[in-house]
Amino acid sequence: MGKGITFDSGGISLKPGAKMDEMKFDMGGAASVFGTMRAITGMELPLNVVAIVAAAENMPSGGATKPGDVVTSMSGKTIEVLNTDAEGRLVLCDALTYAERFKPQAVIDIATLTGACVVALGAHATGLYANQDKLAEQLLAAGTDSHDRAWRMPLWDDYKKQLKSNFADLANIGGPGGGSITAACFLAQFAEKYHWAHLDIAGSAWNSAPKGSTGTTSGSAHPLPDGQGGQINDDAGRFLRGTGRRAGPATAGGCAVGRQGLPTGPPNFHQRRR
Repeated sequence: MGKGITFDSGGISLKPGAKMDEMKFDMGGAASVFGTMRAITGMELPLNVVAIVAAAENMPSGGATKPGDVVTSMSGKTIEVLNTDAEGRLVLCDALTYAERFKPQAVIDIATLTGACVVALGAHATGLYANQDKLAEQLLAAGTDSHDRAWRMPLWDDYKKQLKSNFADLANIGGPGGGSITAACFLAQFAEKYHWAHLDIAGSAWNSAPKGSTGTTSGSAHPLPDGQGGQINDDAGRFLRGTGRRAGPATAGGCAVGRQGLPTGPPNFHQRRR
């Protein structure tokens, strides 16, 4: 499962102008999913794998989601949007609910989710969260084998308290402390019916100098020739920019990708409630 925000301006909670051009890489998680599926099909692995991409563009407009809006997710849980720049978790939470229909043995979501993960781990390690130890250990081992390394982070209940809201079941941000952890705790509340792992690749998905995608997490599935991972990300980016719908972050369109990698159309993403 991949976060496919084809450009992230922050929405009404607008990002600073410096390096905003790099927000075209905010579809890195979705591109990694395409790269992984390409590796799986290329090796003809006897696996039943479903890929899901949540694709959208986060831009300000007269109809964009505003701080203070309350939205109802596909699961029925309500979310108070305190910051529209925390949009990735809003599309991913519905994708996690959507995944339940496939009765998966495990779900792995890949997302350039938080700047806080960059602060915590820099550009060399992916933040790994999981609700099952065996799944976490398998991903850590795969990352070590491919030199696409991850570091396991906590999912303690103590952090979930930061997501409390006076107006909804939970808020979409949890304050300045532990931002990557509270984002993962947010997603965990929509992944309670299966084994789940979350890879925060915000630091490892691209380089600023020279600018370009790294192809991170695609290599965990299958070692790719030098530069090919980034090329897969670039190819997927062109595809995603054709499928992502321009929308506010909480009213985003999406594209589910089926067993053979073909778009199956947008799931019924959550509705805004003011």
